[in-house]
Amino acid sequence: MNTVIAVTLVFVGCCSNVVFLELLVRDFPGCGNIVTFAQFAFIALEGFIFETNFGRKKPAIPISNYMIMVTMFFTVSVINNYALNFNIAMPLHMIFRSGSLIANMILGIIILKKRYSASKYLSIVLVSLGIFICTFMSAKQVSVEKGATEEEGVYAFLHWLLGIGMLTFALLMSARMGIFQETLYKQYGKHSKEALFYNHCLPLPGFLLLSTNIYNHAVLFSQSTPVEVPVIGQPVPIMWVYLLMNVITQYVCIRGVFILTTECTSLTVTLVVTLRKFLSLIISILYFQNPFTPWHWVGTAVVFLGTLLYTEVWSSIRTAIKGEKLEKKAE
Repeated sequence: MNTVIAVTLVFVGCCSNVVFLELLVRDFPGCGNIVTFAQFAFIALEGFIFETNFGRKKPAIPISNYMIMVTMFFTVSVINNYALNFNIAMPLHMIFRSGSLIANMILGIIILKKRYSASKYLSIVLVSLGIFICTFMSAKQVSVEKGATEEEGVYAFLHWLLGIGMLTFALLMSARMGIFQETLYKQYGKHSKEALFYNHCLPLPGFLLLSTNIYNHAVLFSQSTPVEVPVIGQPVPIMWVYLLMNVITQYVCIRGVFILTTECTSLTVTLVVTLRKFLSLIISILYFQNPFTPWHWVGTAVVFLGTLLYTEVWSSIRTAIKGEKLEKKAE
């Protein structure tokens, strides 16, 4: 039952979150910092009340370990959102982040000395190829759309390339954080709610470095078109409504993922998150009419084919079918 609830939270929360994030980014591309801060503050407040009982409950995992994890988590979250300032389209942003399997495998080989089967290496080749296709086609669009002159085109391309570099760094940092989190859970046990709280509470002082940017966007949000909210019966700037809905759906999404990690195998978690990303991508393309060429579709299909191959979903399906056939014969 918990698994069904977790999967529902992931799909409903994460897909809705993408919609509200894109509504925010479309009007204010540089609003990533205020969005990240609002998400962290909300989840930290909820965790402080319900998980730590207003700070009276001691953590099962030492704070020093959480500090290391939090530094990586904060860096990944800020860089991923800030990359949207560099002409990174939302669909490309989602596709690029789907390459987490590549980063996990590379760091797993280097740090944990892991070895993988041939199918795993093939899947990584497919994911890499798919991301390359999408990235290359997006690079062509940037140079054509932004380049009124040759000099402006070069500047736009370099600006976009910096965003790609940021996404790459965040991808590797996220994989490193996953490996560190895995070793902590093996040593101290899984404490998903506690980790959710500390990962969002401890980084809050770091937002002081971004306070000017956050304040400026708060002012811009307050100047947006007001809409009347039925519950309170008062007009509220539309961007604040979008931000509130983004924060709530982000909480639902991340809570679902954390529950899923404690209830299911890593295979199931990866498959669910992958399918969620694919659905979010489709929603982003169709609802917001983002530019997406046939080559982008090819690249997307290759990415998700490689991901499904990595999770060995095909062999799991074959095993399940064989099991059903054997049961029928036994009957």
